[in-house]
Amino acid sequence: MSIRRRNFINLAALAASGYFLGLGAKASARPVQLQNSNLPNLGYMAGDVVPITLQERMARIDQAQSLLRKNKMGALVLDCGTSLDYFTGIKWWPSERTMVAIIPANGPVKYVCPAFEESRLREQIIIGQDVFTWQEDESPYALIARTFKDSGVISGPIGVEEEVRFFIADGMHKAAPHLQFVSGDPVSAACRMIKSPAEIALMQKASDITLAAIKIGVSQLREGMSPNELVGIINKAQGELGGAADFALCLFGEASAFPHGTKVPVKLKKGDMVLMDCGCKVEGYCSDITRTVVFSGEPTKRQQEIWNLEKKAQAAGFAAAQIGAPCENVDAAARKVITDAGFGPDYKLPGLPHRTGHGIGMDGHEWGNMVRGNKKLLEPGMCFSIEPTIAIVGEFGVRMEDCVYMTEAGPNWFTPQGKSIFEPFG
Repeated sequence: MSIRRRNFINLAALAASGYFLGLGAKASARPVQLQNSNLPNLGYMAGDVVPITLQERMARIDQAQSLLRKNKMGALVLDCGTSLDYFTGIKWWPSERTMVAIIPANGPVKYVCPAFEESRLREQIIIGQDVFTWQEDESPYALIARTFKDSGVISGPIGVEEEVRFFIADGMHKAAPHLQFVSGDPVSAACRMIKSPAEIALMQKASDITLAAIKIGVSQLREGMSPNELVGIINKAQGELGGAADFALCLFGEASAFPHGTKVPVKLKKGDMVLMDCGCKVEGYCSDITRTVVFSGEPTKRQQEIWNLEKKAQAAGFAAAQIGAPCENVDAAARKVITDAGFGPDYKLPGLPHRTGHGIGMDGHEWGNMVRGNKKLLEPGMCFSIEPTIAIVGEFGVRMEDCVYMTEAGPNWFTPQGKSIFEPFG
C-alpha cells in the first residue's frame, strides 16, 4: 500500500485524533460531542468571536449618507432583510405589515412600523429613535411619504434597497408620485461589498468552522449512506463547533456532476466521488466551502487528472485576482485552464457550466460576481469565492471552492487550497 493511499484512507483516524480539526492547544475548554457516538469529540471554536460594534454600524450609516449625497438621492429605504441588519442591527420578520427603516441623506435614521409592534421594535433599536406608527386601518405608505417630507426630502430620487418587496415599493410610489424611486444599489451594495477587518474576522471564523465540519464529514463516510445522512453530520458538526449551520449539499458519484444536485436517490459506494458544498454563519457572516474526495480506495487515473485540473483552474483564478483588475479576469483565467484541456468552451458540458465565483458576506451570494462582463475593479475588502467546477455528466464532477478576501497586496485565502486528491484540506 502506497504512502499516499495510506494518508487518504486514514482520514477517520486523523480526525479522531484532533489533527483535522485544527484545534490543538487552542481548543476551548468547552468540549461538546455529536449525538452520533462514533464521531470525534469537538472543541468549541467560537469562544473568541467579537460581534460588530455599534460604532461600526454608525460608521456604515455615515458612509451610506455620504453615498446618498454623492448620488443625489434623498434617502435610502430598507425593508426587512440583510441590509436592515447590516445598517441598524435590527432583525425583523417580513410579514405583510410594512416596517421599514429610512436612512435620509441628512439627519437621523427613522422607522415606520405597525403601532402594535412599536414596543418590540424599540427593543431592537440602537441607531436613531424616531418611530412613526400606523394603525391597521391606515396606510403605511402615506406615513412613509410624510416621513420623507419630515426628513426634508421633497424632491429628487429615493433609493430603494434591492430586498424591498414590490408591494411596499408600489405603495410608496402611489403615495408619493412626485418622488422618483430608483435602485439603492449605489449606496447599499457599495457599502456592503467592501468588508471591514471585523467582518473579515467573522467570515474567517465561519470558514474555519465549516472546514473542520467537512473534515468530520469525510471521517464518517461509509458505504451505503445517503447524501442526507452526510448533510446531517456536517450540519450538526458546524453547530457544535460554534457556527449557525446554513447549508450542506452532498453529492455522490454521477450526481456530483450536477452543481446543485439531483432528486435521483443514491447511496454511497466504493470509488464514488463525494462532493460537499457547505456553509455556516457566525454573527450573521457566511462561509462557503466545497471539497471533493474519493470514497474508499485508490482514485482512478481519470479522477486524479480531473481533480488536478480543477486545482490548476482554481489557482489560476486566484492568481488573476489582483487589485485594480476587473472581476471578469478571475473567471477568464480559471476557465481558460479548463478549455485548454479540451472542455467547454464557454459554459458547455463537459466543462465549467457556471460563473467562477460570487461575492460573499452576510449573504452567501452577494455583489461582485466573478463572471464574464463584470468590469467592476477589485478593491481591498472585497470577498468572493473561486469555484471553477468541472462537470462531466455521466461520470462525476469536481469542485474546489474556497473564498478569498482582497488586501492591498492581493488576495488571501480564507481556507487553504487542497494539495491533492489525497490531501484535500491543504
